[in-house]
Amino acid sequence: MQASALTDLSGHVACVTGASSGLGRRAAQVLSQAGASVVAVARRPDALASLRDEASGPLAALPFDLADRAGLADLAARAADPFGAPDILVHAAGLNTRETADAVTPEGWDSTMNLNLAVPFFLSQHMVPAMKAKGWGRIVNFASLQSHRAFPGGLSYGASKGGISQLTRAMAEAWSRDGINVNAIGPGFFRTELTAAVFSDPERAARNAAQTCIGRNGEPEDIDGPLLFLCSEASGYVTGQVLMVDGGFTAK
Repeated sequence: MQASALTDLSGHVACVTGASSGLGRRAAQVLSQAGASVVAVARRPDALASLRDEASGPLAALPFDLADRAGLADLAARAADPFGAPDILVHAAGLNTRETADAVTPEGWDSTMNLNLAVPFFLSQHMVPAMKAKGWGRIVNFASLQSHRAFPGGLSYGASKGGISQLTRAMAEAWSRDGINVNAIGPGFFRTELTAAVFSDPERAARNAAQTCIGRNGEPEDIDGPLLFLCSEASGYVTGQVLMVDGGFTAK
C-alpha cells in the first residue's frame, strides 16, 4: 500500500461522541477531512449544526444524551442510518466533576463512571457486530494524564480514566482477531471546555507547560496525526495501546 493511502479514510464511516466541542469536535473535523463520512454525537443540537456547516465532507448530526445508557442500542442503530454502519468509533465524550476526595458524591461518581467508562464499552458492544461482519474496525478511547497520575480534585475522573487504560486492553483482546483494533489516546493539557478551569489560571497553565518535555501545552492540531494513525490502515498491527499525546508530560 502506498504511504498516501495509509490514512485515507474514503469509504469509511466514523462515529464520534462528544463531537460538539473540544477534542471530539476536532476529531470529527479531522476524520471528515481524511475522507470519512462522519456521524457526530453530542447533546447540543446547535453546536452540532455549526460543526456540520464547517465539515469538509458528509457529516450527520445526531443529538443524543449519552448518559442514557438504556438508549445506546437505539443510538447505534440510528448512527447507521445516514451512511451505513460505522466502522470507526471515537469515544471523546467525557465528564470531570472536579470533586475532591472528601467531597465526592455517589451521584457524581456514578455520572462520571457511566459516561467515561461504561458508555465507551457498551456503545462499542452495540457497534462491534457490524465491524465483525466487515472484518475491519477501529475503536479509539480517550484516556488521560490521570490514567497514570493523581491530580487534586480528580479522584472519580482519574479512576474512570485509569479504567479506560485497562478497558482498552480488554476490548483489544476480545475483538482484535475479528479485525477490530482498539486503542486509546491520552491527551495532555489541551485548551478545551473540559480544561477551562486549568487555563483560566495562567500561572497554572505555564507550570503544566513547563512539566512537558516539549515545553508547551497542546494545541488542537496536535491530536490530528495520532488520531488518523489509530483510525486508519496505518495502525493495522497496533492494538491494545494507550498513546500519550502529552508533549512528554508523563515521560518526566
